[in-house]
Amino acid sequence: MYRNFLEIEEDLTARAVVKRVALANAHDDSALAALVAAKRKGLVAGALIGHVGKIKELLREMGEAEGDYALMDSADEGEAAKTAAAMVNEGNSDIIMKGLLQTSVFMKAILDKAKGFVPPGGWLCHATVLEDLNRGRMMIISDCAVCIAPDLEAKAKIIRNAVALARKMGIERPKVAVISAVEAPKSSIPSTMDAKALSEMPWEDCIVGGPFALDNAVSLEAARRKGIDRPAMGEADVLIMPDLCAGNIFTKSLTYFARLDSAGVLCGAAVPVAMSSRADTARNKYCALLAALLQSLPDRHS
Repeated sequence: MYRNFLEIEEDLTARAVVKRVALANAHDDSALAALVAAKRKGLVAGALIGHVGKIKELLREMGEAEGDYALMDSADEGEAAKTAAAMVNEGNSDIIMKGLLQTSVFMKAILDKAKGFVPPGGWLCHATVLEDLNRGRMMIISDCAVCIAPDLEAKAKIIRNAVALARKMGIERPKVAVISAVEAPKSSIPSTMDAKALSEMPWEDCIVGGPFALDNAVSLEAARRKGIDRPAMGEADVLIMPDLCAGNIFTKSLTYFARLDSAGVLCGAAVPVAMSSRADTARNKYCALLAALLQSLPDRHS
């Protein structure tokens, strides 16, 4: 089980993992810097789609030879996303990565019925992978960017996707905490009722508990002080958010106030998708590439 992004990087390097990445709208200093860092580690080869003139200028500033990359011009961000998706569909890339473009535009290419990456009966959601410095382990938070107001069925699918990612990270039987504002089921707070229902479903490859307030999901002391005794209490590997707003605000607060390294990826897609916020740092976009590289590998516990 990985404890931090450095351990993921070291393991991928030791396993000689090399994947081809199609970066949509690559004229973005932070996304391009992330890909360049991964290329210098020997982890990826890059196809850069976007404003080729700006891409070449950024590569020169980074001390990179443009001949080391495949460069493709695009008229706008929509075309860049479609071109990156086409490269994966045609077998010329293994991973698609979001550069300087809106999530809605990027997702349009991912969700395209003919050329997108939604498997039959599949469900896509976003996950943020974080280093939990206090506990010396990794944590997954979902959904933070795609599913606006998931119902009970959607939350069950989000759990399955997040658990699949957790298993890629070496967590054999992830502990999943379904989060709300309080830990007691209340009909006046619908997310607590969803959490209770989810905790009562049969789960084979994970442990699901809820509802949890955030404190008793990640702190055994907090759970014990409140007299809570239920699965996953205080030791959650995965936090399932009540809605997109909660997930987005929570993860960004950890990034901007706690300064934690994080990785944004899409879960449930047929191919790995590195999907960070446009405002994310080069470091976080590099971490997203590491997480996407993990997604490209077989499940260690399959």
